[in-house]
Amino acid sequence: MSLNLSENALKVLERRYLKKDEAGHVIETPQEMFRRVASAIAGADKLYGKSDKEVKELEDSFYNIMFALEFVPNSPCLMNAGKDLGQLSACFTLPIDDSMDSIFETLKATAMIHKSGGGTGFSFSRLRPKNSVVKTTGGVASGPVSFMKVYDAATEAVKQGGTRRGANMGILRVDHSDIMEFITCKEDNKEINNFNISVAVTDDFMQKLSKAEEYDLIDPHAKSVVTSINCKDVFDLIVRQAHKNGEPGIIFIDRINQYNPTPQLGAIESTNPCGEQPILPYESCDLGSINLARCYKKVAGWRYEIDWDKIKEATRLAVYFLDNLIDVNKFPLPAIEEATKRTRKIGLGVMGWATLLIRLGIPYDSEEAIALAEEMMSFILKEATKKSEELALDKGVFPAFTGSAYDKEGGLRLRNATLTTIAPTGTISIIAGPCSSGIEPLFAISYYRKVMDNDKLVEVDPLFEEIARERGFYSKELMERIAEKGSLHELKEIPEDIKKVFVTAHDISPEWHVRMQAAFQKYVHNAVSKTINFAHEANIDDIKKAYLMAYDLGCKGITVYRDRSREEQVLNIARKEEKSQAQIFDAGLIAPRPRPEVISGTTTKVATGCGNLYVTINTDEEGKPFELFTQMGKAGGCAASQLEAIGRLVSLAFRSDIEVKSIIEQLRNIRCPSPSWEKGQRIFSCADAIARVIEKRLVGQQQPVAVAAEDMEVAMKHSSNDAPAPLGLGIHGDMVGVCPDCGGTLRHEEGCIKCQACGFSKC
Repeated sequence: MSLNLSENALKVLERRYLKKDEAGHVIETPQEMFRRVASAIAGADKLYGKSDKEVKELEDSFYNIMFALEFVPNSPCLMNAGKDLGQLSACFTLPIDDSMDSIFETLKATAMIHKSGGGTGFSFSRLRPKNSVVKTTGGVASGPVSFMKVYDAATEAVKQGGTRRGANMGILRVDHSDIMEFITCKEDNKEINNFNISVAVTDDFMQKLSKAEEYDLIDPHAKSVVTSINCKDVFDLIVRQAHKNGEPGIIFIDRINQYNPTPQLGAIESTNPCGEQPILPYESCDLGSINLARCYKKVAGWRYEIDWDKIKEATRLAVYFLDNLIDVNKFPLPAIEEATKRTRKIGLGVMGWATLLIRLGIPYDSEEAIALAEEMMSFILKEATKKSEELALDKGVFPAFTGSAYDKEGGLRLRNATLTTIAPTGTISIIAGPCSSGIEPLFAISYYRKVMDNDKLVEVDPLFEEIARERGFYSKELMERIAEKGSLHELKEIPEDIKKVFVTAHDISPEWHVRMQAAFQKYVHNAVSKTINFAHEANIDDIKKAYLMAYDLGCKGITVYRDRSREEQVLNIARKEEKSQAQIFDAGLIAPRPRPEVISGTTTKVATGCGNLYVTINTDEEGKPFELFTQMGKAGGCAASQLEAIGRLVSLAFRSDIEVKSIIEQLRNIRCPSPSWEKGQRIFSCADAIARVIEKRLVGQQQPVAVAAEDMEVAMKHSSNDAPAPLGLGIHGDMVGVCPDCGGTLRHEEGCIKCQACGFSKC
């Protein structure tokens, strides 16, 4: 039996998952990767006295379910299982207490986690507010937001081996006295870009909000009331900011703790970066997803039904797999190992939900789909619970079972304190494709993708193309029209029953998005990662309605995104900057220096993916940089002209006394399809190579000025030198910029920014 992987899946695997030698060459096939992972995870059973034969049989079962793409674990497991690093968890939460020791010990732990490939979540709610007196020094505190900026800068500085980037969740309680500053801390998207932020909203706040009452803001250090404020003022600010750029999100912290399975260990204060895993300090989350897009069977003609037996088998094996993962995991810190093994929490979820609904002929935005969502997750939770009970009989209950909610109920004896989570599946759903992400609807039916020389290639959802060909209405011209329109509604050639099931994120009203999230949440121990999509024209009241609906329907949190809101914001910022720059030029304040008769310089050779690049930097008599020339082997045509253009613009910047660091920031980490390695550093492109030479020759041995672009705004800046970012090619939906890895389209989905083409994810 062959492994049926798409071209995109193979690209993602080669870039991020498959083993490479010291030169960066792939030395592992996808089949070998699955075998490596299966062997490492099955090996945990040796710790429990299982025979070699039993372990090998389990390994084969794990291998087969992954090979069939019916279950895929989270990315760190695929990347690291069976390797020296061996860090298999996706994300962690760490405590921050109100002391410098705690703040910077946690910062150190954060760096270690990011280095190992994990993401981190924090509550900053214990920190004393801004401007409060520090008795030991007589100074004043800088407040939670200032320390978030410190954590953000540290995250920016830590590279994760080219596979995953640092991501954080920052949370502040709604009753913290710095809450208003926190809500607006990402207003201009220029700071704290390595954080998602969420407000921890209490039941007391929501109840007072319904009556427009005031509530108290607290100094957590002094445990005293600072002031009182109307709930409506705070809630309106949250909603306004979310309408503006999608943040902050909200987590309903009291509801999360209502379902905390181990209250005797303490209250849950924070979540992982995408919000779906509320966990105790130092716990980690071990996640995996069942691919529902492969769990169906044909009945007759074009009729299909769910293969419940396949889902049952996948669920039971997945629970076994994720539980074993805890035992073979190499944790970044001893405290994390201790906390994780104390509760043995796992998070089994699903992907391919929208794809399955289409197979069944069920519209995403229908009562039938909502009912099936509850039935599906109820079934998975029931089977997961049965398997966890069996594992508890065989290997023992989780160590913190005594005093847990299960112990108090006197019923279930489980191996794992939690079993289910709906997590983002952006990259693993590409591997398992054709498969929609998590429980999200389709992003697009057909869209344009930019290829070489700015040509446009039409990408079509594989299931839509299959059905269109079967039903006889497929044509290349029709696919191009769909890509331009972004929806099927106005196209008469497409049958009505097809239009009803092939709906995209923006065909579906926000109410249906929230209802779908709530339907899954009913049978999810942890939480659900989902983006509630809004049209660009949505108003503030629309966002407010969704937030209130999420609370009323039992969600544990909510993340919204209004189409193109961040893109609009970045363009507005760019326009302001352009205006001020134009005023400066109009006033005659900047004029390039004339060239002296004699100047001297140095030439540096850099190996790039396109060949050896020679960069010459000349300085004037005062030692100030004056001009830059480049030469690359036999490069001609477009490549040579682009290098000449960069050289001329950099020279103009030198002669106009533009700060050298600003020039480096504009060129650093621009990426092309052919990166290379030079003396242990990755050279992403010729522009990146030029930036590194400028830094080496003119800045010296200082720390790098900029690191890999982590978010859409920085990616736009690096790829276009502060010009407005490209607005996409016929893609209607949550396109928020250009992927820093491959130049593809970034979009908001599952509470994160990600690229469907290469698997890049901010989270």
